[in-house]
Amino acid sequence: MDRSELLHFGWDAEWAAKFDALDLSGVPGRISRVERGESDVRTERGPVRAMSDSQRSQSTHAPVTGDWVAVSETEEVWTIDAILDRRTELVRRDPGEREEQQPLSANIDVVFLVHGFDRPFRAGKLERFLVLAWNAGATPVVVLTKADLSEGVDDQNELVGIVGAVAPGVEVVVTSIETRAGLDRVHEILQPHRSGTLLGESGAGKSSLVNALLETEMQETQPVRSGDAKGRHTTITRDMLVIPTGGVLIDTPGIRAVGLWDAEDALQRVFTDITETALECRFNDCAHGAEPKCAVAAAVESGEIDPRRLDRYREMAAELAEIEERLLERERANKGGKPNRGSRGNKRRGR
Repeated sequence: MDRSELLHFGWDAEWAAKFDALDLSGVPGRISRVERGESDVRTERGPVRAMSDSQRSQSTHAPVTGDWVAVSETEEVWTIDAILDRRTELVRRDPGEREEQQPLSANIDVVFLVHGFDRPFRAGKLERFLVLAWNAGATPVVVLTKADLSEGVDDQNELVGIVGAVAPGVEVVVTSIETRAGLDRVHEILQPHRSGTLLGESGAGKSSLVNALLETEMQETQPVRSGDAKGRHTTITRDMLVIPTGGVLIDTPGIRAVGLWDAEDALQRVFTDITETALECRFNDCAHGAEPKCAVAAAVESGEIDPRRLDRYREMAAELAEIEERLLERERANKGGKPNRGSRGNKRRGR
């Protein structure tokens, strides 16, 4: 069967092998939107609206934007028969449920972390976004928007330097919709057959960036408040959009709550300066406070590590530990005995 139309959405030999192994009578497709229990799916026959059975829609494997699925048609009704195993998965802790995860998108190669020059920079927010991106198995790229609203090149370079200190080794792209600066680089990163998603606060310029990449007014935009540069949610669903020059991009609603979920390894990666310094501490379980010969405390004292950064690391580590303990308690209650930690128990713990 000719599946060349799927190449625009990231279809490749690996996905074809996974689909063929299912040995189903339906056709493959990629979910471009999930809304009210139904999914828009892009297939070689064109876009279709597919239902998902009630059991799957309420499970942890409910379809999300970016999923590759098998769909079939019966009496002019399309149904999702199977979801192909995800390569990557962007998740956060469900804002309404402290002990549940919320998938945001699937099969993403790059996560664009969007911040505008017209708003104060918050290191803690970027660090949390970085943890989400690394934990998904994707590559984070920081995109600084609205460069035309900055106070000049020096102002831009200053923010790039600050971001670089918070996210060492992560690429930073300065963009402007007005001058089209930086857009070519975003296109290069989002090359054909690659999938990206946007994360950022409301009003950061995500929808305007999407429109510029699409070269059309696909996403609605709203002005931000002049007092604090905050904006309203102009994107209310997670939409997968095809970029004319190649690749697909998933636009997401502005995120206020960035709760972490099962992300211990990613946390260590974002705070490598702290975790590597901790290897020199006298005690393996050092809390980096008043313990003798604490290398982290010494680095804070010498100015090598920002004490605010250490506080944010501690906060996120404690958050993850609390969630882990809650999950273990729930498993004990459900099983009436010692829990099977499963995949969570295989995660490497930081100091």
